[in-house]
Amino acid sequence: MESMHSSPNSTTFPLPPIELQTIHSLSDTIPNLPTLPNPIDKSPYYHPDPSFYLSACDVILRQIIFDFSSSSSSSSPLLAYHRAGPRQFIRFDSDDVRAAIVTCGGLCPGLNTVIRELVVALWDLYGVRQIFGVQSGYRGFYSADMVELNPRVVNNWHLRGGTALVTSRGGFDLEKIVGAIEKRGFNQVYCIGGDGTMRGAVKIFNEIQHRKLHVSIIGIPKTVDNDIGIIDRSFGFQTAVEIALQAIHAAHVEAESAVNGVGLVKLMGRNTGHIALHATLSSRDVDCCLIPEIDFYLEGKGGLFEFLDQRLKRNGHAVLVVAEGTGQNLIPRTESQKAEEDESGNPVFLDVGPWLKSELTNWWKRDHPGELFTLKYIDPTYMIRAVPANATDSMYCTLLAHSSIHGAMAGYTGFVSGQINGNYAYIPIEEVAAAKNAVDVKDHKWAWLRSVTNQPDFQQA
Repeated sequence: MESMHSSPNSTTFPLPPIELQTIHSLSDTIPNLPTLPNPIDKSPYYHPDPSFYLSACDVILRQIIFDFSSSSSSSSPLLAYHRAGPRQFIRFDSDDVRAAIVTCGGLCPGLNTVIRELVVALWDLYGVRQIFGVQSGYRGFYSADMVELNPRVVNNWHLRGGTALVTSRGGFDLEKIVGAIEKRGFNQVYCIGGDGTMRGAVKIFNEIQHRKLHVSIIGIPKTVDNDIGIIDRSFGFQTAVEIALQAIHAAHVEAESAVNGVGLVKLMGRNTGHIALHATLSSRDVDCCLIPEIDFYLEGKGGLFEFLDQRLKRNGHAVLVVAEGTGQNLIPRTESQKAEEDESGNPVFLDVGPWLKSELTNWWKRDHPGELFTLKYIDPTYMIRAVPANATDSMYCTLLAHSSIHGAMAGYTGFVSGQINGNYAYIPIEEVAAAKNAVDVKDHKWAWLRSVTNQPDFQQA
């Protein structure tokens, strides 16, 4: 690629074309929507001038790292997303807004914080007075009473773990859900959940579009596992890593305090190993980290047993971290278990923790008969899920909530608020529902982990 020198100390490279990912607008299907001034103009918290508001020209690039030594680096368009934030004009009269907030799926640190900030920001920034919580997940639209919300009701919710609205998996009945939205007069629906929730939100959005209803569907991605793609991370993830570190520390203390002590920690993550990887890098006390993205084996040269044997001989103890979706190809499974799914349609994993604990115990008895061996197994899954968000995640939850509200009030629909390269963006919800975020084992981060643990490269054996 030919470079163009603009000064003695700088080099200019031509960038590929930019392809803006358009987000849906209510005006696409509903003509003659009102265009109203943003009530933030009159807010005591802001004194905005026109430059305060974002326009359609404010975009965020998804790719920000380039290798200009390769001619292929500029062959594909660069994806860009609309930047999240307040718009000068809105498409909802605040007095007419009836907002619904629903949480679906498993628990995650920060859920109550997102709910609280949605309520407070709708109330204080935009003057919305009709805000309702949907109890029991998606099924709550048609099977449970709504909870009327205001800043007084949600005042201390951010200090609590879990979700005050109660959650569930499954129960997705499209006709009943959209029928309830229409019957109850909701025109903004905030769906907080993981990939299954986002797939459900796509179906709701499509049906809303088909019926040409004046309803904005907004997704706020939630997964403690950090397995939703495109965005930098999910809220609650950093809190999860922080709590996981406490479990690793306990396992290290137990292992170090025993003869031939092994601390085994199983961390959640479903079919991705982000929590395990980040907790291992943060801990520095882990001897081996096993994640779903890497197959491993127990016996033979380069196997886990050989590695642990060497580590115990050298240090007298070892700490092993395993992510919950790891080793599913090694654990014996019946025919019925092979096809088993949970209510959200996700595969049901066999519990790798007790299985690995049993395999390690049997290995030691077989290869080291009569020698002392102590194995302590720690599973902090529900501790991780149930705690309130830490400071970093709490701030993230607040800004996600505000970003979502600004987009909804501006008339956008079928979008997700999320952080891309440190900035807040609006992403088409169907993209987020389809995107995955597995650990890239070819990335530098996995090499850093192996340099910290000195564990085997099971792929090379």
